[in-house]
Formats: sequence, structure tokens, C-alpha cells
Amino acid sequence: MRSLLEPTRRAKYAPARQLANRDLAQVLKVLDTDPVASCMVAARLQEFGLETGSGTGELWSRGGPSESLCFSGANMVPLRGGQDALRAFADRAVRWPRVCSSVVGRQELTLPLWEMLASHWGPERELRGEQPLLALGQPALAAADAGVRRVRPDELDRYLHAAIAMFIEEVGVDPRAGDGGRGYRRRIASLIGSGRAWARFEDGEVVFKAEIGSLSRRTGQIQGVWVHPERRGVGIGTGGTAAVANAVVASGRTASLYVNDYNSVARRAYGRVGFRQIATFATVLLD
Repeated sequence: MRSLLEPTRRAKYAPARQLANRDLAQVLKVLDTDPVASCMVAARLQEFGLETGSGTGELWSRGGPSESLCFSGANMVPLRGGQDALRAFADRAVRWPRVCSSVVGRQELTLPLWEMLASHWGPERELRGEQPLLALGQPALAAADAGVRRVRPDELDRYLHAAIAMFIEEVGVDPRAGDGGRGYRRRIASLIGSGRAWARFEDGEVVFKAEIGSLSRRTGQIQGVWVHPERRGVGIGTGGTAAVANAVVASGRTASLYVNDYNSVARRAYGRVGFRQIATFATVLLD
């Protein structure tokens, strides 16, 4: 496949290289300067390191971690770098078959990177170009729902039913496609087993759910917030999110999440909880 870089200009661009465990301490120090936006990647690296055989993805840099970083795995996450670095990341990415299902991260990095990738990987299934990144470093302003608790392993099937409904509503595809749902079930079971899935049950049915999808040493990123369609508009989402956010804050971390700009109902609820915007994300969903 032809490089994204023009042949006459190739000499001006140092290529992106894959980092290894010898770079880990420096990488984590760099990510600590932006702990909320880098939570997804920092959590992976703190758990698995940068071993090339871990199967959790690769971390690339052009010029060293303090200058540029990009994670390549199930998601592609640009973390820092200028135009030349983004072009080097794009050039490396298109040399092999695509493995990621989305490109996500700070808007000012994600959208320019996607412009470079689009002719090779596009068209996108959906572009969510404006997603406020929210953070809360203190107890919630809204009252937490005392009925929201950690999900038990024996409640997996009931919780999974709600998680699938949320995924289809939010992402627009069925997470059971391809492997019959085995991979998604393992993912949800893992979150439950690690105490990072929360729900309110009424008559055995989930009416509110959320997960702490990524948990780094400094940040807990909340995802998958969902309220049963028949119980919306009565404050369940606000109280439930407050409960999960309080659990993150009580652990000494900052609670965070990102939300589509057009989801005015959710944004108002998160505002009542006390979340404030600190940056803007963008997500490119791929088929």
C-alpha cells in the first residue's frame, strides 16, 4: 500500500516507532500530565505494561513519549503530537490491516488523524465530532441513589440484557454480532468480577446501569450509562450516576466521562451531578 507521505518529502519525516517496556516509566509520567483524557490508555499500561506479546495493543511515538504518543489496539487513541507526528502515525497504521473499531481521543488530535486515514479506512460508519469530556474530583452535588450498587456475578444474565440494549442504542450495532456475543459477555463478566459494574434493580430487572470502563491510578472513566426506557425522566440517571461517581471519588480518583454534544438530557443530568467540561473528545466509529 502506498505511504501517506509524499516520496519527495519522506526524508523530512522520522517514522513512528513502537515503544517497549523500557519506555514505560517515561510514558506513564507523560500521561500523568493529562490524566483524564489519557485514562483509557494509562489504565491498560498500568495493568499490562508495554510487552509486545500482551495482545492489548501497541504504543507508538515519533521523537519520544514527551513529543508524541498514539495507542493502537481495539481503539486507536492519539494522545499527543503535532501534524508531522499524526502523519507518521497514519503512515504506520495503514501499512497493516486495520484492527481498531474506532478512532477516539482529544478532538484536536482525532479529527486531523482521521482526515489522514479516511481515504484508506473510510468511509466512517459514524463521526461524533463534538463530545464534551467531563470530570468530577469531589463528591457529587446531586443526591446519590442508595439503591445503586455493584452487580454480583450471579446477576450477569440480567445485567447483560440491559448492557446489550444500551450498546445497541448507543453504538447502533449489536455486540453479539460475529461471535454470538461471547466476547461481549466475557467483557461484561470481567467488569462485574472486578466490581466495576453498577446497577439499580427493581423486581429483578435493571432500571439503571453504568460501568467504570477504565480505571487508572488517577481517573475512573464511567461508561455505558443507561436508564430503562420506561423509567426515564424521573431522575434515575442523575442519582445513579452520582452514586457511581462518588465511588470513584471515594477511591481517591477523578470521575470522568464523555458524552455526545447533542444528548442534551444526559448533559443536563451530568451537570446536576457536578461534572464540568475540561476538554472535547471526538470518536470515529468504523465498520
